[in-house]
Amino acid sequence: DGVTEVLAHRRDSLQDKFVEVPCSEDYHSHKRFEGCTPRKCGRGVTDAVITREEAERIRRIAERGLSLGGSDGGASILDLHSGALSLGKHFVNLYRYFGDKIQDIFTEEDFALYRDVRQRIQQRIAQAFGINSASMYLTKPTFFSRINSTDAKTTHDEYWHPHVDKASRRLRWDANVTYGSFDYTSLLYLSDYTEDFGGGRFVFMDAGSNKTIEPRAGRVSFFTSGSENLHRVEKVHWGTRYAITISFTCNPDHGIEDPVLM
Repeated sequence: DGVTEVLAHRRDSLQDKFVEVPCSEDYHSHKRFEGCTPRKCGRGVTDAVITREEAERIRRIAERGLSLGGSDGGASILDLHSGALSLGKHFVNLYRYFGDKIQDIFTEEDFALYRDVRQRIQQRIAQAFGINSASMYLTKPTFFSRINSTDAKTTHDEYWHPHVDKASRRLRWDANVTYGSFDYTSLLYLSDYTEDFGGGRFVFMDAGSNKTIEPRAGRVSFFTSGSENLHRVEKVHWGTRYAITISFTCNPDHGIEDPVLM
C-alpha cells in the first residue's frame, strides 16, 4: 500500500524514537499559547512509558466496557469521559443507559490506572516537544477503539480514511467537539500486530512516501495534530485491534477532566 518505511516494528522494543517534521500552517489560524502551541513538530514512538502488563490491564477495562455494546460494523468506540458507547448503528451514554450497573463493570482502581497512564503519556509528549506538561490539557475526544474485520455498516465504522486530527470531524458521537483545539495526539496500543490482528497498522502519509507504525501492546505513538501529520489506519483483515486515543490541547477552554466512576 505504498508504505516505504517502518518507523517501529512490532518486534522492536524502543526506548524512544522521535522524527522531527516541518510544522504546517494550521496553528497560525488558532490562538497561540506560548510554551505549548507547537513550534517544533514531529512524531514519536516509545515502548518505555507503559508496560505490557499495564496495557493488558487497560485492555481489560476496554473489553469490559465494550462488552456492554458494540457497533454492528467493524469499529466500536468507548469514551469514559462522555460515556459514549457504540451500540448497533448508534451511540448511547453508558452512564445513563446502564445506571448503577456500571459499578459492577468498572472499579476505582481502573480509573486510577487510566489517570496514571494518561499523566505519563502527557509528560512524555511534553518532554519530546520541549514544553511544560502543565500547559497541556486533556481534550475530547479521548476514547478506546476496538476494530475487527466486520464490514462497515455506517460512516461511523469507516476508520481507515486519511485525515488530519486538527481538522477532523469524523467522530460523530459528539457534534460539539472542537477539533481545531487539538495540538498533540497520542495512541496507546493494547494489542499486537500479527499476533492479535492483521492489517491495522498506523500510517503517516508523507509526500512521496508513507511511514508506518506496527502496534505492540504498551507502545505509545504521539505526534503534533496538524496537517504535517496526515495519517490513516489500515483496514483490519483478521482478529481484533485495541487501542486508546488520548488527545491534548494548549487551550484551557477546551480542556476536560479525567473520567470519574459515576
